[in-house]
Amino acid sequence: MQGIGIDFGTTNSVIAVAGAQGAVHALQWPNAVQFDEAEAAHTNTARTALAFRPAMVEGFRSHISVAGSQAIAWALDPSDNQRFVQSIKTHLGSHAFRETRIFGATFLLEDLIALFLRHLVAEGALPCGAGLPKNIKIAAGRPVVFAGDRVDEALALRRLQTAYASAGLDEPEFVFEPLGAAYWYARDLKDRQVVLVADFGGGTSDFSVMEFVPNKTRLEAKPLAHAGVGIAGDTFDYRIIDHMISPQLGKTSVYRSLEKRLPVPQHFYAAFARWHQLSWLKSPKIIADLEAISDTAEEPEKLDMLRTMIDHDLGLELYQAVTQAKMRLSETEQTTLVFDRSGVRLSADMKRQDFEVWIKNDLIEINNAMQQAISAAGLTDADIGAVFMTGGTSYVPAVRRLFTQRFGETKIHIGNAFQSVASGLALVARDRARLA
Repeated sequence: MQGIGIDFGTTNSVIAVAGAQGAVHALQWPNAVQFDEAEAAHTNTARTALAFRPAMVEGFRSHISVAGSQAIAWALDPSDNQRFVQSIKTHLGSHAFRETRIFGATFLLEDLIALFLRHLVAEGALPCGAGLPKNIKIAAGRPVVFAGDRVDEALALRRLQTAYASAGLDEPEFVFEPLGAAYWYARDLKDRQVVLVADFGGGTSDFSVMEFVPNKTRLEAKPLAHAGVGIAGDTFDYRIIDHMISPQLGKTSVYRSLEKRLPVPQHFYAAFARWHQLSWLKSPKIIADLEAISDTAEEPEKLDMLRTMIDHDLGLELYQAVTQAKMRLSETEQTTLVFDRSGVRLSADMKRQDFEVWIKNDLIEINNAMQQAISAAGLTDADIGAVFMTGGTSYVPAVRRLFTQRFGETKIHIGNAFQSVASGLALVARDRARLA
């Protein structure tokens, strides 16, 4: 009996297959973006992104699309007319996002997700070279709390169900993502254990308290409580942008209007909360407003760089530089963030202690969500036998310290940042198929 686990994430996605004997393998895709020679030609982590270009199909104007790292490669190529789409998962529970038009075609949100999943299935292969097996049980991950304000969970799940069906992935069982991570951690347990799982994604931080009881035939998993919060890696990236980058693009500048000195409007910088929202500023009205303000600004060169950021769609490259700097801060006490593209030259010396001040309130929210899960399970910290952390944000020292101070170093276990959830979901699917 086999099982498929699909971790459709805000930033990255993974598909894994569990074999009858327990071995788990992830699908691999060609790596179209290799920044240095050390990077592999294939990757088992697909960037959750789509890119579109106009094309003539059978004599009619249409479009072609790519996904994953190929979409990133297109986005980094300024020579072609294209549309880049990322972080579609963050809109799942929002009524505000109904549809979008891309080169004359109308896409619902579920259409975009289905297209992305079809690309992954069609273009991915297991290490043995085989494609994704058909007609076997699928466990698809879902966050405990969907990202966004005024989230409609029922709408989010309907959209996911529609997308999976349209992609040919029929009747998946939707499973909390931290449950998948927990299952991966607990696969080798010999005795009963209560586990707190912390799954840090790009858009949300999810927590589950699980009780595992191994027996001769399978691993019994009893969910005790779940909680989550819409704060994770993307939020931390934005804190760096807000404190170190936006001021260099004029956030704290002033301009003159009717003999008054006024601050540059902050809505120009609010879009940096999600880098892909920078494209929303690329409208004639906003560009005209920015130009008018720049004409009387005391630091016009900063606003000129902001204009260039918008005109050249540099949000993706900026956030890549920010993410790399954040990762370096996990290994050293200070680093320098350097960005130099298309005439936009930015530099910022960053210290870990400053970064930890910027994310202080975020850590409080993360801790509150964790406490909510433990309390809902009717437990205390002393009842937690192990803590399993997964996701890139689990490597941030301040986040790690939050857990070690509460539970002690010996209880902390760190999983593969990107593979744990999908691998565990595959095992969940396999075990539930056995019971069917």
